[in-house]
Amino acid sequence: MSDYRPIPCVQHERLEFAALTKQWLDLEVDGVAQRLLPLDVYTRDGAEWLQAQTESGETVTLRLDRLRF
Repeated sequence: MSDYRPIPCVQHERLEFAALTKQWLDLEVDGVAQRLLPLDVYTRDGAEWLQAQTESGETVTLRLDRLRF
């Protein structure tokens, strides 16, 4: 069983909308502020994930319960 903790629907919808509209977001990932461009939000292995691009062009995959809005 996964230790994943679902995020509020409002935050999930914000990520999906940002991916659809190609909108950069300022998020906190494990306590570090980052500017990310969401590319996709999906479910895998009992958790929800964000695939995003960093300002330097790197593609990262982050578990949604690690993000702070």
